[in-house]
Amino acid sequence: MGSAEYQPLLLGLDSHSRIPDLSSVAVEEFLEHRPVAFRWWPRLVGWESRLLWLLSGSSIVVSLFNYMLSFVTLMFTGHLGSLELAGASIASVGIQGLAYGIMLGMASAVQTVCGQAYGAKKYSSLGLICQRAIILHLGAAIPLTALYWFSGAALKAIGQSESIAEQGQIFARGLIPQLYAFAISCPMQRFLQAQNIVNPLAYMSVGVFLVHTLLTWVVVYVLDYGLIGAALTLSLSWCVLAILTGLYIVVSPSCKETWTGLSIRCLVGIWPYFKLTVASAVMLCLEIWYFQGLVLISGLLSNPTIALDSISICMNYLNWDMQFMLGLSAAASVRVSNELGAGHPRVAKFSVVVVNGTSIFISTVFSAIVYIFRVGLSKLFTSDTEVIEAVSNLTPLLAISVFLNGIQPILSGVAIGSGWQAVVAYVNLATYYIIGLPIGCVLGFKTSLGAAGIWWGMIIGVLLQTVTLIILTARTNWDAEVEKAADRLKNSANVETLDLVPSA
Repeated sequence: MGSAEYQPLLLGLDSHSRIPDLSSVAVEEFLEHRPVAFRWWPRLVGWESRLLWLLSGSSIVVSLFNYMLSFVTLMFTGHLGSLELAGASIASVGIQGLAYGIMLGMASAVQTVCGQAYGAKKYSSLGLICQRAIILHLGAAIPLTALYWFSGAALKAIGQSESIAEQGQIFARGLIPQLYAFAISCPMQRFLQAQNIVNPLAYMSVGVFLVHTLLTWVVVYVLDYGLIGAALTLSLSWCVLAILTGLYIVVSPSCKETWTGLSIRCLVGIWPYFKLTVASAVMLCLEIWYFQGLVLISGLLSNPTIALDSISICMNYLNWDMQFMLGLSAAASVRVSNELGAGHPRVAKFSVVVVNGTSIFISTVFSAIVYIFRVGLSKLFTSDTEVIEAVSNLTPLLAISVFLNGIQPILSGVAIGSGWQAVVAYVNLATYYIIGLPIGCVLGFKTSLGAAGIWWGMIIGVLLQTVTLIILTARTNWDAEVEKAADRLKNSANVETLDLVPSA
């Protein structure tokens, strides 16, 4: 668009044009001429915020209610007894968390490539990418099944007591069907999100959650099936969610251009896509396992049941906050990948600024809520006064972590949308495992801080990773990222020819 075409856009915005009527092409021009168009920035922020919340509102619902399936299950098992809660928590963290990290990490490659392909209007590639991702996810689920089945030995090998490991194995074995359901549903959800189809996902997540809550209550309290019943109910709910998502993709008119049926063509270009998948999995696994690993370490402290229960409760609330931010992060990833695929580097950069400002404000509010209601939040999980007191003592650190969560996941989402997974994997390795984890171990075991010392190590690692990602994002050449997005689509999305700025 030349300067002659640009002026009417300015005049239209200057008079009575409405923000929703703007296009990414117009906004790209506004931002390119920002010294001239600076007085229109409030409207541009409003336009970007509207797009962001149209995506993130439903994405947050999906992320939260999917997580709440496990959250509710742990709440019910917590009232079975402290040992059952410790076993279920350690299985959720050490076993389910391991698989969750791998599957979610692999699925971030779907966000990258599908998002950029959708922005480039290469719609037929999206279904092939989704099929390719499901094949790779199911392949990863097969060796993970052995870990679930022999989880008791694995938990004892990392230092857990025999009684806790035994309960953890019972819970983990009941989650094997969930592993395969998650392997199928996770790529499908990212496939739909990349196309800005999020409302149907939200409806399905809420509906399955409500049914899951009722079923868990019946199975645990009415039928008295205990820990194994709670785990199998969680697996059933995930299977239902995967089936509903698959049916929507197949029958919905919204996917008629992007889903053209099963095809052997999904295997073409699988190697470059596999490399991105591995980088994605490593990036997210290093991040998720860092938090989960600190919970496992807490089980090695003196009085491990109290330490494990208290830090697990706090971690559950941190995970709840993280799910909210992951919904916002998913929206940021979609916005960035769509705009890079469409050849709009300035809009992509502008989206990064707006989403980070929004998330910082939200996380500040959440931090205050956590600190004010610290005692009441712990009572949702337990009536043990020792555990309640231990949770209250950890709450200030939880509030700090919640605030950092307002920045770190969003920057990770930007990295996923841009395809920086390999770089961020190195950042995570250095800040989390070379610096944060050793500091947490020293403070936890060599001082009187105990669980609080372990948590301080986590905070230091997250802080360093966040600062590094801020520097990385601030120094990004977004024009170069557009070119990289085009190359990535040619290599891994079966796109043979691609203009940097696709035709309308």
